Amino acid sequence: MLRIFFLLLLSSTLIFGCTSSSNDESTTEEETVPTETMASTEESEWMMLFDGSSMEAWRNYQSDSAAWQVEDGALKTTGGSGDLITRETFGNFELEFDWRISEGGNSGVIYLVQESDEYNSTYETGPEYQLLDDESYGTIHNAQLEKSQLSGANYALDEPQNAQVKPIGEYNQGKIIVNEGHVEHWLNGQKVVEYDLWTDEWNARVAETKFKDMPGYGQFKEGHIALQDHSDPVWFKNIRIRPL
Repeated sequence: MLRIFFLLLLSSTLIFGCTSSSNDESTTEEETVPTETMASTEESEWMMLFDGSSMEAWRNYQSDSAAWQVEDGALKTTGGSGDLITRETFGNFELEFDWRISEGGNSGVIYLVQESDEYNSTYETGPEYQLLDDESYGTIHNAQLEKSQLSGANYALDEPQNAQVKPIGEYNQGKIIVNEGHVEHWLNGQKVVEYDLWTDEWNARVAETKFKDMPGYGQFKEGHIALQDHSDPVWFKNIRIRPL
């Protein structure tokens, strides 16, 4: 009788062990996601706004045509072309772009821009990621710059922190993240600005700037992205966006 008991116990142990091993292998197979698939999924979330040749995603503000040029794989204006905006509008997003500015140049990337008969310019409604020749602009234009006017700034409102701008002639990497009113500006891999839209604090700060006379400024939750023509040559490459 005792021998039969031990045989039954041994059989149960073997069966349980096989089942457990099989379950472990099944779990491992289900939880493992190939690295290639994850990378592919992440890349598929991005939409190219400018790939070095096509301007189909863009048009001039309050126009159906685009007056900027494509030169050596870059989107360029030499000044006098007007602001360029995306044909689509975006709310929560991550935007990446490469940019370079001319000596003494000034430009910007403006977001959440509205277009209607009520507004004449992109900057009347959209906050601006400032692009500037930080080194020479003040001297060339005999201007005294505020820190909130330097590259990477939330123009006239938030000065960039620890910004490292590359020399004239080299491309910088910019990034803008807008997510449920929380905004980040990145410059060459460094977060340089962080702020929140639509709060009492935001409204109070805007009221202390020139934007106080623009009631639509920074009030919208979706809009166009604009590349500013400030009458100076500026170049953009590798512009892409993904919704958040």
